[in-house]
Amino acid sequence: MFFASSRKSMSAVIAISIALSVFASDVALSKTPKPTKAQIKAAKAVEDAKTEAAKRAAGQLKIATKTLNQLTAVAQEAQAKYNVALNELGVAKRKAVKAANHAAKTQAEVSKTTRVIGRMASNAYKLGGDFTNINVLLSANGPQDLVDQLTTLDKIGDTNAVALKRFKFAEVAASIAKKEADRTKVVQERATAKVADAKKVADVAKAEQQKEVDKLRAVQNKIAIQLATAKNFRVSLEEQRQLALLEEANAAIASKTPNQFKVWPDKGFTGRSTIRSTRAIRTKAVKYAKKQVQARKPYVWGAQGPSSFDCSGLVYAAYKKAGLGWPAWGRLNAALYFVATKRVAFSELIPGDLLFYSYDGSVQNIHHITIYAGDGMMWEANSRNAGLLYSNMYGIKGLMPSGGRV
Repeated sequence: MFFASSRKSMSAVIAISIALSVFASDVALSKTPKPTKAQIKAAKAVEDAKTEAAKRAAGQLKIATKTLNQLTAVAQEAQAKYNVALNELGVAKRKAVKAANHAAKTQAEVSKTTRVIGRMASNAYKLGGDFTNINVLLSANGPQDLVDQLTTLDKIGDTNAVALKRFKFAEVAASIAKKEADRTKVVQERATAKVADAKKVADVAKAEQQKEVDKLRAVQNKIAIQLATAKNFRVSLEEQRQLALLEEANAAIASKTPNQFKVWPDKGFTGRSTIRSTRAIRTKAVKYAKKQVQARKPYVWGAQGPSSFDCSGLVYAAYKKAGLGWPAWGRLNAALYFVATKRVAFSELIPGDLLFYSYDGSVQNIHHITIYAGDGMMWEANSRNAGLLYSNMYGIKGLMPSGGRV
């Protein structure tokens, strides 16, 4: 139970808490800003607008991507045809080279037979023979004229006949080979140029569409980031409002809490005569403790963060984060923190001060420690079942009669 003047002390705490509201930097940390429903509604409207923009961007990107896929297929088909044309051109060139070589050989054969006929004519002249028919053949107008005069071969001896046959076939074969080589080469070069042009058009169309897709994808990514930001802002406002409502409710409970839990009488225990912290340090420590509670971190005995805490671990981590480190400030148990801090009356508590709980009112049996948040509330690592809490400073039995300033 409270000692005799506890009700008056409680009233004093409330009065002093109101008076201390002028210390905005300290008290503000104990209160979460409470966004209005209108602010949350406005944030939701922004989020909805970003959602619609994201849907439109996704639709445009889907259409553009489909077009890109179609153009990619066309480009791939053009590439395949181009590869086939290149292969055919290669074959045609090889055939042209082969035909040219064959033409050269046949032309050589023509030259050879021409020399043979020349010798035959020369011999006929020397021997006084008749070579009139051969002269006619030599003056024939091309292969067809020569074929028309083949009947004259019957009037020429075997040697002459053989020579003339070789001449005829060599000349015809040479002409055909050259024409075929030239024709094949020209056709394939034209075909290759045509598919190359088609491939170029397909590649250009694909490249332009890729630019459009990349542009739309960048827009979509930008809108996605904006949507995430808007959503986080809206969720943050909702969470802040819920926490603020909870804090208000708990603060109201704290101001009306009757003396149902024991507060130990002042037995004259003392601590340090000086303090280590500044207002800035205390402000940072409270901010850190509040953040861990809001993050719903679990209670683990002996833990000091960052993923879990016990009661003294939360105090140690908060002040270490605020700038107090070893050797000026170390991980101690709750009782040692009591003697390592300056005693502060409840009427003089400010956010950042420490509260202590003992089984029997003695220092050696202090079992729990918390960080005062203001307005009769505190940040604490309560237990394995309850976790980290924002709670009433009188909600735990065995409160020591004074706080401790770091």
